[in-house]
Amino acid sequence: MGDSAIDSFEHEATELLNLMEESLLRLENAPEEEETLIHAIFRAAHTIKGTGGVFGFDNIVEFTHIVENVLDRVRGGKTKIDGDLIAVLLSCRDHMGTLVRLAVDGDEDLPEEVKQEGHKLISELNPYLDPAGKVVSQEEVTKMIAEEGGFPLNDEGAPIIFDNWHISMRFDREVLQNGMDPISFIRYLKRMGEVSVTTLYDELPSLEIGEPEHCYLAFEVNFEGEVEKEQIESVFEFVREMSEINILPPDKKFGLYSEMIEQLPDEEMKLGEILVKCGAVTEEELKHVLQEQVEEDVQKINQEDEHDHRKVGEILVEEKVVKQEVVDAALAKQEKVMEQAKAANRVIRVDATKLDRLINLVGELVIAGASSNLLAHKLGDEKLLESMSSMGRLVEEIRDSALNLRMVQIGETFTRFQRVVRDVSKELGKSIKLEISGEDTELDKTVVERIGDPLMHLVRNSMDHGIESAAERQASGKSQQGTLKLNAYHDSGSIVIEVTDDGRGLSREKILAKARERGMNIDETNMSDNDVYHLIFEAGFSTAEKVTNLSGRGVGMDVVRRNIEALRGNVDIESEYGKGTTVSIRLPLTLAIIDGFLVGVGSSSYVIPLDTIHECIELNEEESKEVAVQSYINLRGEVLPFLRLREFFKDSKSEVSRENIVVVQFGNQKAGFVVDELLGEFQTVIKPMGKILQKLKGISGATILGDGDVAVILDVPNLVQRATDEAERLHGAIHSQMREGPGQDGEAPVLH
Repeated sequence: MGDSAIDSFEHEATELLNLMEESLLRLENAPEEEETLIHAIFRAAHTIKGTGGVFGFDNIVEFTHIVENVLDRVRGGKTKIDGDLIAVLLSCRDHMGTLVRLAVDGDEDLPEEVKQEGHKLISELNPYLDPAGKVVSQEEVTKMIAEEGGFPLNDEGAPIIFDNWHISMRFDREVLQNGMDPISFIRYLKRMGEVSVTTLYDELPSLEIGEPEHCYLAFEVNFEGEVEKEQIESVFEFVREMSEINILPPDKKFGLYSEMIEQLPDEEMKLGEILVKCGAVTEEELKHVLQEQVEEDVQKINQEDEHDHRKVGEILVEEKVVKQEVVDAALAKQEKVMEQAKAANRVIRVDATKLDRLINLVGELVIAGASSNLLAHKLGDEKLLESMSSMGRLVEEIRDSALNLRMVQIGETFTRFQRVVRDVSKELGKSIKLEISGEDTELDKTVVERIGDPLMHLVRNSMDHGIESAAERQASGKSQQGTLKLNAYHDSGSIVIEVTDDGRGLSREKILAKARERGMNIDETNMSDNDVYHLIFEAGFSTAEKVTNLSGRGVGMDVVRRNIEALRGNVDIESEYGKGTTVSIRLPLTLAIIDGFLVGVGSSSYVIPLDTIHECIELNEEESKEVAVQSYINLRGEVLPFLRLREFFKDSKSEVSRENIVVVQFGNQKAGFVVDELLGEFQTVIKPMGKILQKLKGISGATILGDGDVAVILDVPNLVQRATDEAERLHGAIHSQMREGPGQDGEAPVLH
């Protein structure tokens, strides 16, 4: 088979394995959904085994066969699902993933460690496979699969897994004359499972009129065995035309048929095809019904009967070949496929590389549009300006549409942590539940791909350092089970991701003591709690009392900060000792194109992300002189720290009569940027900085203006923090001078 087929198998198997993991984890926390989830897990394993068999991946088939048997016992109520079994099944799911990966890579001979892991898992599954304790080896499994219908036996010699069928046999009178013995068919059935027979004598004539070579007996057979309908039908292959054989599956099978119908590929099929593919009806039964339907139609035409002909589903139900529920499921599948076919033209899969190429081209289109618009203004042609205005609107719509193509929900990233929380909590000996909200929040796929590792560090850190042991929690009046929350939401053009735990929280004193121990140069008296908490992001900083497999070496939180800053985001901490901690990650929605606001400072141009701008204030000459000596102003009764961009970037001074303050907001912090000119909104295509310039403070990227010049994109979070720190430093210095008394000239400093 071609590589594309193998790739499709790998993709489908990966999706099914993820479904198994998600369902197993939900099963542990949502027992009320047990039946639905068990069926979903069974279907996933069954599909992987079946598809693996098509490709000849025997290792997958043999191991998954045992897992499927255990799941079937759970589904049939013969084995109870509990936390221990879920843990084993999760390990089996991981092993199945390894087998899939090796099979796709063409490794037919399993590495010794993989073989040992398989044997270990089979031994752990055996108690659930057979409560009597019979051990099934890998070799026995291989033999069972090779022998059609073969399954492990218990101590009494009966199959471990039973399924009840009802077979009604009405043989033709002359079956014996044709060399067929009805009893031989029953003997053959016994080779496939357990058989109990009821013989019917209702058509047996008296000895005087009966023919000795005729068969007058009928048989009703209760058959127990894990086989498909076609296997039973094949037993009667040579007497099918001369006998009436009805094979009725057990009630449990009808439920399975409905599930298998739902699992069929979403392709247009006739009702009979669906029923045959799921195994509810055999091809012979369908052929017989179709022939009967044609004969009825011919008869009605000859009799000029205007009644509608009976449909295939009606005939199958009336003749008790299949139940109405299965026919209804097949009809529902038909309707679903028809609806999907209507929508098929509206949904296509696009390679991510092609999508990135499109975004890059849209970015170049935006730059070219800005250049054309500038040229039109220079020419002053009204018609050209009007045309460029229309073009600008279209380019903006194309830009927004292209960016929306890259937006994906963060829910898939969050869901991965269900398994992480479960495994890590068991490793730590803690009871921790994960609560997820905001999973439908969308952001750029590039951001989603790169936020996984920082989130993993934060989640593990919260579980290891944040959430206490059950005994410690109980002693402090908390629930023994800790809670970890993942939340996402949009705010001011950014996405905020929160990792919250209800653990012990951060201790200011403990962090400061660790900082002193490490010889860090800090001013403890002027540090806010937030400043102290941010010390944990310093490289090598850790307050852990002992090193564990998860944390404690001081490598992790600094990596979190670096990775988030590389995405033009920032990280913040809120904590209350004894109550818990919330780490907030604020990220831009996209890393490609943004709406910006262009400002001029001296001979340079700067771009401020439009979503961060709160308002713009014009300063007259007197106000400019007043704010020249301080780093904050009174904005309608609110202290607003600001930063003079000319001084910060050491730009050449220009003679301007009035300056402007652009008030920006990032999270809960506000600050102002003093600029010379306000040049208006600007579609900004973000160009990454070179390696030499990547570490420049206050800059997050660059863009190309319409005239070909380069403008710098400001790193608003960094600059807001610098403005706030500078204002606090100056404010503290003034208060210190006031406490010490008048200056050398005998006058106290003046506060503006």
